Amino acid sequence: MAYETILYERRGAAALVTLNRPERLNAINAAMLRELDTAMDAAEADEGVRAIVLAGAGKGFCSGFDLKEQAAARPSGVAQWRPLLQRDFDVIMRFWHSPKPTLAAVRGPSLAGGCELALACDITIAAEDAVFGEPELRFGAGIVVMLLPWLTGPKRAKQLLLTGDDTLSARRAEAMGLVNEVVPTGDELTRALAIAGDLAMIDPMALRETKRAINRSYEIMGMGEALAAALDIDLQIEGEGSVDKQQFMEIARRDGLRAALAWRDARFAAKMR
Repeated sequence: MAYETILYERRGAAALVTLNRPERLNAINAAMLRELDTAMDAAEADEGVRAIVLAGAGKGFCSGFDLKEQAAARPSGVAQWRPLLQRDFDVIMRFWHSPKPTLAAVRGPSLAGGCELALACDITIAAEDAVFGEPELRFGAGIVVMLLPWLTGPKRAKQLLLTGDDTLSARRAEAMGLVNEVVPTGDELTRALAIAGDLAMIDPMALRETKRAINRSYEIMGMGEALAAALDIDLQIEGEGSVDKQQFMEIARRDGLRAALAWRDARFAAKMR
């Protein structure tokens, strides 16, 4: 199949899926979500694929959901937002629920929905220049996939999410349990593919069932219900439409996304002085 927003290739026993919108720092649009879904179908159906590696083209892994597309579409109200947020949630969580091990090779920015994608993978390898964070609350949006509290403590999760911190370094992310390894920039994909090669040597049934057992532990703790509840809260936030989000989108439509991001960042820079 020909893809427009991703690349799909076999690297030995690994399926390598590359987010391929480098001019937008691989922002996730509707087409990319559809193509990620299709790519996961292909990788999971291919008996020769033992692991799935996710990477980003260009200088960054993923800047999050495409706010420019959202500004143009102008979704409004719970009824319009519900299918959009559910689609976002379901595609990201495919990497968590996939019967095959998933790995993320992250360099540069991994923000908002992009951060959630990296967290949803079973193993995350970060380059030294990787930066993580979820800045959604800074412009009045909510969190689609609330994985962060399940991977680090509540104190750290609250600080990161409630402040909208998007400057978390790879080393800090590793110390918090969000990243498995930090490697020199440029080596992240090589390392992820090497781990995928090791996984390929293990019986696929044993891999599948062991991953299922680990995930089941989280389900018993209530992770599925908690994520669904968090998605409902995000639906409420987006459906009602916060004042900050409305202003952010007005600026984006009038002056462009770069100007809207500058407005967002300037508000917090002023508080620092």
